[in-house]
Amino acid sequence: MRETDGQRNPHLTSFSPLFQPPALTPLDPATEASLRATIDGKAKPPGSLGRIEELAVQLGMIRHPGEPRGEKAVLLVFAGDHGLVAEGVSQYPSAVTVAMVMTYLAGRASANAFAKANGMDVRVIDIGVAAELPVHPGLRDAKVRMGTANAAREPAMTAGQATEALNHGIRIAIGEIKAGADIIALGEMGIGNTASSALLAHRLAPASLDDCIGVGAGQDDAGMSRKRIAIEMAAARNDATAPLDVLIEFGGLEIAGMAGAILGAASQRRPVIIDGFISSVAALLAVRLCPEARGYCVFAHRSAERGHDLVLNALDAKPLLDLGLRLGEGTGALLAVPLVRAAARLLTDVASLDDVLAGKI
Repeated sequence: MRETDGQRNPHLTSFSPLFQPPALTPLDPATEASLRATIDGKAKPPGSLGRIEELAVQLGMIRHPGEPRGEKAVLLVFAGDHGLVAEGVSQYPSAVTVAMVMTYLAGRASANAFAKANGMDVRVIDIGVAAELPVHPGLRDAKVRMGTANAAREPAMTAGQATEALNHGIRIAIGEIKAGADIIALGEMGIGNTASSALLAHRLAPASLDDCIGVGAGQDDAGMSRKRIAIEMAAARNDATAPLDVLIEFGGLEIAGMAGAILGAASQRRPVIIDGFISSVAALLAVRLCPEARGYCVFAHRSAERGHDLVLNALDAKPLLDLGLRLGEGTGALLAVPLVRAAARLLTDVASLDDVLAGKI
């Protein structure tokens, strides 16, 4: 699965024979001018709604030739554990992943509160939690394995497991859209996932490893030293740069699930709202696998986690919000949903200036 021409390019796509991404239609730039003209002709001064107008154009291009809609939005929270935790990359044990999954299912996490404020459903997907979880009507069982292996010492997963996780994400997103979802928002839970994300960002952006390593859920100086040593061990163990290889070597399963969900949403011409650092790394993985996916991504917010800016820059992404968030769970994506809904209604609900002046309203 490596490039063999002697000159590695981190932007090259590399597929396992088992992984066949869905067919994606790139956004048609020919529709952009007509959509901008439509928005400029609305009953408002041209450009007066700033970035909302840019977002409306993107949504119009995504749903073309249909009209954008935003009534039904759903948050997909992918949960998985990381073998890197054995190296001390987090101040919390993997048991916290289980505890937080149960909190989502009880409706008591920050993500649940923000989703309720927006009238949204939350789907929790066990794609790699390192424990057997009880059956619950709000839990989707898509477990690939009991957490990843310790990427500091061995590949995080096999090619088959990476493919399975990507395919689960694709299937779940398409299923939600077939059930009526207009917007897919992404969230995650996985103790240790900022360490895996730092490694993916390092190889896929590409960027300096040190610039990708942040505090995650919180670390003191000793904890940051342990985290940095473990991440450097993992990076030194393997020189993978092709996207699927990087996923196999460094994880994680919830990142793969989110990347698959992006591809699935894009295949159905629906916008997918990207949360913070970890979700943006999943978007980077998806775009490196299928560049056409980029046009379907709406970037919710600029995270306070170190490394997020460089991932946004690699994706040429300008997030909608900058609130100092670094929780994950999809909280930033949920806060951006009203903006996406408003942008869609700018295209569909606002009268044209010509109609207003002609007294046709």
